[in-house]
Amino acid sequence: MERISRLFRTRFDKQPVLYRAPGRVNIIGEHTDYNDGYVMPMNTALFTRVAAAPRNDRRVRAHSVLFDENFEFSLDKLEPGGAPAWAEYAKGVAFALQAESYGLAGADLMIDGDIPLGGGLSSSASLEAVIGVALLGSSGLEADPMKLALMCQRAEHEFAGVPCGIMDQAVITTCPQGHAMKLDCRSLELEFIPLPDDLCLLVIDSGVKHQLSDGGYRQRREECDFAIALLAAEEEGVSSYRDVSLEMIGRHATALGKLPLRRARHVVSETQRVRDAVQAMAANDLETLGQLINGSHASLRDDFMVSCEELDFIQQTASETPGVYGSRMVGGGFGGCAIALIDPACLEDARAHIVRAYTEYSGAEPWSHVVESAPPAGLA
Repeated sequence: MERISRLFRTRFDKQPVLYRAPGRVNIIGEHTDYNDGYVMPMNTALFTRVAAAPRNDRRVRAHSVLFDENFEFSLDKLEPGGAPAWAEYAKGVAFALQAESYGLAGADLMIDGDIPLGGGLSSSASLEAVIGVALLGSSGLEADPMKLALMCQRAEHEFAGVPCGIMDQAVITTCPQGHAMKLDCRSLELEFIPLPDDLCLLVIDSGVKHQLSDGGYRQRREECDFAIALLAAEEEGVSSYRDVSLEMIGRHATALGKLPLRRARHVVSETQRVRDAVQAMAANDLETLGQLINGSHASLRDDFMVSCEELDFIQQTASETPGVYGSRMVGGGFGGCAIALIDPACLEDARAHIVRAYTEYSGAEPWSHVVESAPPAGLA
């Protein structure tokens, strides 16, 4: 924060207010958020940081430290396109805030962070959230955290072109430190779950970068939408995947077709795994939680088909490592990171073994991170 404050003063010649938003690690519940399921993420102490100060006009001047790029836009003319990807998020959040009648003032923004891009730790939602609190703060305004999450989701849909669910934005804006969040993505009901004292999660980056605005993510959504529309037409009382059982999917296997059947099976089984994981955490039963995490990866690999060889190697290596309860890919898939649930007493040996094995496999040492719970987006 001292660095970004210094850079801001050098560039804009004024004193900033500092904001930050954490990254997100999803313990379990992948590709269920946009299908009205449950998810159970938590925040981790990797951050997107913004130094901000108000202006006396309607312009936003932003500088990205990571990309060494500037972009300037007017709050009176906000349309998708024409900006670097990171600046599209800033424009989109400003648009969504104003669409909900928040009277924004102009601002100068300096943006930096240490969340790996395309790593499945939600660098995009973290950026949206910190831009949101910075623009609001610079205008002397506040927003309900869940409402801010919904506005950030709108920005991602309309300006970044990613039809994401609400999980990432919700946990980053609402979840208190020391807790995971169970989110009902149909009702938006939140439940904050205290983390077990010996919960230890390790993140390992495959080095394979994904881009969720590419076609794979959108295709999965379309296949899920096709399957639930068919099931709703054939089964009484079905309006979303929350009303669907695995037996019901089996009855309509032929009509669904191979891929939509697999997508639906993942969503229904993953939603149940979240329910079971909440109970396992409440009982401090990390062995059962690890088994559920392993099951999540198998389903994402085989039914949702969003894993890759590199993530599968990390998951298999981790699952065979002494002291590891379970492992899975995390995030939207097609690359990014995996997580491993580890006995804290075995952390350093397990981390060294996994990193060494993946270095030999890939030819490059992977970035890794021990998850540390963090507060939601706000003042730094």
